[in-house]
Amino acid sequence: TVILRLATRKMQRVPSGLQNFVEWIFEMLYNFVEGLIGKKLASKYIWYFATVFLLILTSNYMGLIPGVGEITINGHPIFRGANADLNITLFLGLFYTLLWFIWSIKEQGIGHFVGHIFGPKGGLKGMLKNLLLPVFFFVGLIELLSIAIRPGALAARLFGNIYAGEAILEQMSIVTGSTLGNALAMLPFMCLEILVGFVQALVFLMLTAIFLKTQVGGDEEHAH
Repeated sequence: TVILRLATRKMQRVPSGLQNFVEWIFEMLYNFVEGLIGKKLASKYIWYFATVFLLILTSNYMGLIPGVGEITINGHPIFRGANADLNITLFLGLFYTLLWFIWSIKEQGIGHFVGHIFGPKGGLKGMLKNLLLPVFFFVGLIELLSIAIRPGALAARLFGNIYAGEAILEQMSIVTGSTLGNALAMLPFMCLEILVGFVQALVFLMLTAIFLKTQVGGDEEHAH
């Protein structure tokens, strides 16, 4: 929030400095999301996808700051990496699922939403369509199960990767018994976690965008 306030304090038509940097990040995120879900959906929901990406990325990197998780009072850390806590990642998964239901029904209507899950697919008509209706209904039940486990899957994937990295860094910080040795032991894993932190934020963004795209469709489906 502070960075954005500083970047937009004196907006210029031809940006420079911090404003240019922030606009560059936004443009990259917007183009990436547009490539996943199309221009129509991206223009509506970029606020969520950009926010959740930056939130997860920043949280992942703040968890790597020396002292986070290590400085304790009565055995309890003063600061913890946010995404190394299952409560946070589960909230992110549940919150997205709620938005997914709202957006899907808003874009399709309730009838098309249900029909997309349980209805016949592939443009089938006539007797073949009627014969396969029980099959498509069964496939719809499987799809409902997939939707139900989606929040937990999103939460567990993010939590597992970040928590595992934090645990490895904690072990490396005491592996040699000397400050310099511990720092050298942690260095390659710290570099790896910087990469993992970015990849996990990107994966969460991609999966949530694809879940919306597979339910609602892209620009071609909207035009139709």
